[in-house]
Amino acid sequence: MSISFEGKVAIVTGAGNGLGRSHALALAERGAKVVVNDLGGARDGTGASSDAAMEVVGIIEAAGGEAFAHGANVSNFDEVENMVAQAMAKWGRVDILINNTGGPPPTSAANQSIELWQSNFNHLVLLLMKVTDRVLPQMKAKAWGRIITSTSSGMISPIPGLAISNTLRAAIMGWSKTLASEVAKDGVTVNIVLPGRIATDRLHELDQIRAQKESKTVAEISARLLAAIPIGRYGDPQEYAAAVTFLASQQASYITGATLRIDGGSYAGH
Repeated sequence: MSISFEGKVAIVTGAGNGLGRSHALALAERGAKVVVNDLGGARDGTGASSDAAMEVVGIIEAAGGEAFAHGANVSNFDEVENMVAQAMAKWGRVDILINNTGGPPPTSAANQSIELWQSNFNHLVLLLMKVTDRVLPQMKAKAWGRIITSTSSGMISPIPGLAISNTLRAAIMGWSKTLASEVAKDGVTVNIVLPGRIATDRLHELDQIRAQKESKTVAEISARLLAAIPIGRYGDPQEYAAAVTFLASQQASYITGATLRIDGGSYAGH
């Protein structure tokens, strides 16, 4: 099966590093023009891009693809508007939106400040709605679009110590499933992908935090967690991106409202 995105335009948020980076590169490799969004340089409101995002653009362009970096803080609607407007001005369309965000800090469920809950709600939930609402009308007008949200397995099986992430990402599932049913007739699919233990800097950071908390080595923590993965290893970001790429393709046009786990079989539920 050959997947091509020739003539398609994609926005990938959080694309400077980790899973977002792998999504941007995989889409570009198959012909998509890519907006590489990364928060790194956006805090001054100028739309300046992070070094990481510029590096991703450089890789895409060196391979003969087209991309530009934009440092929109996607929890700020004005910056979202600017990012999408630039994509429309440059390429005239947005066909694929990959919603990808970093995770909140590890916390317990109790005794967290309202301000912490609110700021993470804005970043993890409202931003997805804002970006999606901005690109959806022209997807519906073309009768073709893909909205894919990369989130966390904590939404179906809460991860100890990640209470804010577990809680807010469950809200994303309700939003995504509802939106999928609303726009299916318009040729727009809406799906969620859930990473298991994919080898990214974020994963290693969480392993280090857990090791310090339990007074163990990172190797001991990793060995224990690997034992719970039937495949017996951490996933590669490229493997995760391959599944996202398929959901973004024409071949996946009958898949919507789905939640796809990419976890090496570690989730024991249905």
